[in-house]
Amino acid sequence: MGYPMRIRASARDGVTEVKVLMQHPMETGLRKDDSGALVPAWFITEVIATHQERVVLRAQFGTSISANPYLAFRFRGGKPGDRIAISWVDTKGDRRSDEATIG
Repeated sequence: MGYPMRIRASARDGVTEVKVLMQHPMETGLRKDDSGALVPAWFITEVIATHQERVVLRAQFGTSISANPYLAFRFRGGKPGDRIAISWVDTKGDRRSDEATIG
C-alpha cells in the first residue's frame, strides 16, 4: 500500500520506545458513500514488530481502530543502531513492512 510508515524508535536505560504512524483508510464496513451504498470493510488485522528476528509485539486490530492508526509501545532490549521492523496485513491481503534504526 502507498505510503511508508513513519517509525521513530529510541533506546534509554535498556528500554526501547517505538512510535508508529500507519497510513491506511481503516474502513469499518458500516459507512455509506454518497450514493448510499455501504463502503466495504477494509482494515488492518494484524501488526507485528520485530527486533533482531525476535517478535516484540503482535497486535490484532479490528473495525474500531481509526484511519491512519498511531501505535506506541515499549520493549526491553535494543540499543542505538539496531533495526526495528514493523509489518501489517489487512482484510484484502495487502501487506506493508518498514524498518527504522533505533536512535
